[in-house]
Amino acid sequence: MTTQRIGFLIWPGTRPLTLALAEEVLQLAQRVHPEVIYDLSYLQAEPAEEGAWRLPGEPWNGRLEGLHKLLLLADEPIFALGAPLTTALKQVARSGCMVGGLSAGVYPLALLGLLDGYRAAVHWRWQDDFAERFPKVIATSHLFDWDRDRLTACGGMAVTDLLLAVLARDHGAELAGAVSEELVVERIREGGERQRIPLQNRLGSSHPKLTQAVLLMEANIEEPLTTDEIAQHVCVSRRQLERIFKQYLNRVPSQYYLELRLNKARQMLMQTSKSIIQIGLSCGFSSGPHFSSAYRNFFGATPREDRNQRRSSSPFELSSTPAEKG
Repeated sequence: MTTQRIGFLIWPGTRPLTLALAEEVLQLAQRVHPEVIYDLSYLQAEPAEEGAWRLPGEPWNGRLEGLHKLLLLADEPIFALGAPLTTALKQVARSGCMVGGLSAGVYPLALLGLLDGYRAAVHWRWQDDFAERFPKVIATSHLFDWDRDRLTACGGMAVTDLLLAVLARDHGAELAGAVSEELVVERIREGGERQRIPLQNRLGSSHPKLTQAVLLMEANIEEPLTTDEIAQHVCVSRRQLERIFKQYLNRVPSQYYLELRLNKARQMLMQTSKSIIQIGLSCGFSSGPHFSSAYRNFFGATPREDRNQRRSSSPFELSSTPAEKG
């Protein structure tokens, strides 16, 4: 049995949830499979303000040696590092230790150039700022990224997804699945899945009629509304609605609605074992050929081809239903 030494380097202000999610996955793995042994250590990157509540951990003593993985935790961007910590982090990265950043923990890594040329999952709140500050980093809107010896997660529940991926890589998908069941996690999300960005941020607009119209579309996927019905619900004319969509989204409402339904269908293809016909019907397509044709025109592959290709590259393959096997 090999002991994996994992260190958490924590900045003041980090929310307990960020650490707890990572810690729980690793501790559960040890309970589920006794041969899995993790030695977890907790270090405070900086002293907390007098009287401020802080997560448990010893003050950083100037050393980071002997770790297999080091995860940096912060919940607000870090813009400066002291010289001793800068030296220690660069040394540990050169030593072959796998280094990662959770939530705003990507900032100190990027400040030191340790993410240059790497993909890094950045929370949607900081994407513009991060991309501008660190143009050499390939900032993504993924839930998490595992690029060679760098691990990054955008924060929140994506921390759980990343640590489950670590378990799968280190000890096999069966253990990761068992831990996810213990956590009552409905499914293990892949790193490349996109963050769910709030509607107003996604649209880049605060136009209330546009927001209302898109919310209506999202709430009526299985039985799509007509453009006239949507316009009536949001109290504008059809022509005015089309003008708003064209101005802010550069497409007509029907085109945006179709793309919304197709993206929902693709999500279901990758995340559920429902048959392709079931998915097509639940996303508002009247028949299998209609769904397949629209899907191929938009994504460049049929639903079956896309599902097979994505599943073959994922360690967490879903079981097929009897209908699909046939």
